[in-house]
Amino acid sequence: MEKLYDLRVSRIIRLSSPKALKEQLPVDERIASTVVTGRREVENILTGKDSRMLMIVGPCSIHDTEAALEYAKKLAALRIELQDDLCIIMRVYFEKPRTTVGWKGFINDPHLDDTYDIAHGLFYARKLLLDINEIGLPAATEFLDPITPQYVADVVSWAAIGARTIESQTHRQMASGLSMPIGFKNSTDGRINVAIDAIRSAMHPHSFLGIDQDGHSSVITTKGNPFGHLVLRGGGDKPNYDADSIALAESWIEKAGLQQSLLVDCSHANSGKKHEQQLKVWENILKQKTDGNKSIAGVMIESNICAGNQPFPEDPDKLRYGVSITDECISWDETERVLREGAAVIHELIK
Repeated sequence: MEKLYDLRVSRIIRLSSPKALKEQLPVDERIASTVVTGRREVENILTGKDSRMLMIVGPCSIHDTEAALEYAKKLAALRIELQDDLCIIMRVYFEKPRTTVGWKGFINDPHLDDTYDIAHGLFYARKLLLDINEIGLPAATEFLDPITPQYVADVVSWAAIGARTIESQTHRQMASGLSMPIGFKNSTDGRINVAIDAIRSAMHPHSFLGIDQDGHSSVITTKGNPFGHLVLRGGGDKPNYDADSIALAESWIEKAGLQQSLLVDCSHANSGKKHEQQLKVWENILKQKTDGNKSIAGVMIESNICAGNQPFPEDPDKLRYGVSITDECISWDETERVLREGAAVIHELIK
């Protein structure tokens, strides 16, 4: 009989189960406390119980775990210093969606050489998340592959469903079962309604195919996630962080009967993917907060040790330390200034 399956599959490599990886890289009490604290802080900010500003700050993507941990140590110190006014969580993104092709992120290709050593990627992604939480800094990420959360979601305090996947039933179902608050970005063409639909869908229980902690195919039944919220990232080559765009988003949220709370992504289409423009977005948001806006609960900022980005693919040995290989980021010095200035503004609003 002629073969009927795997006709276009060149290889299948079996991975360790999520349970096995967690046994290799376990969570201790300190790490668990950081994760839970981060989740509760975000939940309280979204529901208005906490008047601080949520700041999701960090590299566009992780490609060098050593540089990421150095950055995390700097950010952890600022989290403590500014904790009365800001809730700082590190952006730790291991998966990158692609419109066509390109590097799909650290988990998919950790060696940056198209060898797709996913076992290595999962191991060191989890290890980095443990190391970051160990120093008292909660972590945020985007979940792209529906299998990935089983390996790392237990050490994530905030997660995103990206602009390219919010219309996906798979991702809405996945979000309904995740244990942390989930930000849903508006679509790449700027539509808000599809993100609102995703939030509402993820609030409800779902049943779907997935894997359990032993890696076995299973029917996953969820309870629904009550902490879904909108993230405005611009779209269709236009920003949507200005006061009129915020008002429009608020009207969509109100019509849907959702908690009047949203985040603004200072990067992507809101900045035209130019790192220096993120500062303009941030200043505008602070002005809106000063003018009395109550719905903007926080922002996302893409930041790294050094500013800008660098061409990739490239010989990994030639890459500059602390510089993004995906979207442009502001430098650490700019990040430090932005966070301190923002904390001063928020302090006046909540004192």
